[in-house]
Amino acid sequence: MKLMIINGPNLNLLGIREPDHYGRETYADLIAKIERHAESIGVEVICLQSNHEGDLVDFIQSAYGTCDGIVINPGAYTHTSIAILDAAKSVSLPLVEVHISKVEEREDFRQISYIRLAALKTITGHGTDGYPEAMDFLCAHIKGGA
Repeated sequence: MKLMIINGPNLNLLGIREPDHYGRETYADLIAKIERHAESIGVEVICLQSNHEGDLVDFIQSAYGTCDGIVINPGAYTHTSIAILDAAKSVSLPLVEVHISKVEEREDFRQISYIRLAALKTITGHGTDGYPEAMDFLCAHIKGGA
C-alpha cells in the first residue's frame, strides 16, 4: 500500500511558526515520525510540501494511479481553495484531512474547510500525531475495515 502525505503552506516552518498552536517539532521531525510509522505498519509513503496552491493540485493529481490514499494538511488553503477540492474529487482517492491545531477553536475564517467535502475523515488538534492516526484510518479503510 502506498500513501501520499501532502503538506501545504508554512508547514515547512514547523517548530518556528506559532509554537503555541503548532508545537516545537520541526518539519523534519514530522517527516521522520511519518516514515517511522509507515515502516511499522508496512506502508510506503511519499511526503510532499509546497507553499504554492498549484503544486498541491499537481501532487494530488500525481497520486492518481500511483497511490492508494492521501493524507493532506492544506494549511491556509483549507479555507480558500476550491482548486484543491476539485483535484481531490477528480482523483477519487480516499483522503483524510489533518490539522495540527484545533482549527475549530481558532479564528472564524478557519471554520470553513473546502477539502472536508472530499475527506472521509478530519483529524484536528492531535498535533503531529494526527498524521499516523490518519494513516492508520486510511489503511483500515482501504483494506475494508473502516
